[in-house]
Amino acid sequence: MSATTNILVVGIGGQGVMTATEILAEAAIALGHDAKKTEVAGMAQRGGVVSSHLRFGEKVLSPQITPGTADVLLGFESAEAMRWQHMLKRGGITLMNTARLVPPVVELGLFDYPDDPLAEIRKSGNKVVAFDATTIAQELGDIRLGNTVMLGAIADHLPFGAETLLACVLQRFARKGEKLVELNRRAFEAGRAAVGAAEAALA
Repeated sequence: MSATTNILVVGIGGQGVMTATEILAEAAIALGHDAKKTEVAGMAQRGGVVSSHLRFGEKVLSPQITPGTADVLLGFESAEAMRWQHMLKRGGITLMNTARLVPPVVELGLFDYPDDPLAEIRKSGNKVVAFDATTIAQELGDIRLGNTVMLGAIADHLPFGAETLLACVLQRFARKGEKLVELNRRAFEAGRAAVGAAEAALA
């Protein structure tokens, strides 16, 4: 990765896109990086589309990622991952949840939901690692764990160790009881494992 790391997180309102970006920024700052982030939400509370930019490095002047410069695209929803492919740099990577959550822009006729978002992304030539974060969260007992699954998914694609990110995730739940801390630990590790297995299948 370059001296500045650019991560674009996209999805649907209510999935935890902004929270995930906050935690990623916290992890970067904990290691001494300068970090800037910005969010764009369209009807976020109603399931609208959400994108969140994060840039960190020795010195970051702007939070905005310019098209073609994102190192990692973290897609909480498959069609949103497809729609933002133009932001990735050559050699960048997409980590995407295969869940299909149709946003209001489709119902309004502003966007046709693709038949196969994953196939469309693969046409771009960039590396794409796909996994079902939503099902993983449901199997752990709470769909809201999908946010932590996605953070686990990106953990091994950052310029710092996964343990730093995990510590920031668990800190969020420290006051809510050991049970919730352990559930999020399992979700994080499940996300890491899912990406590892998906990457091994691509090799």
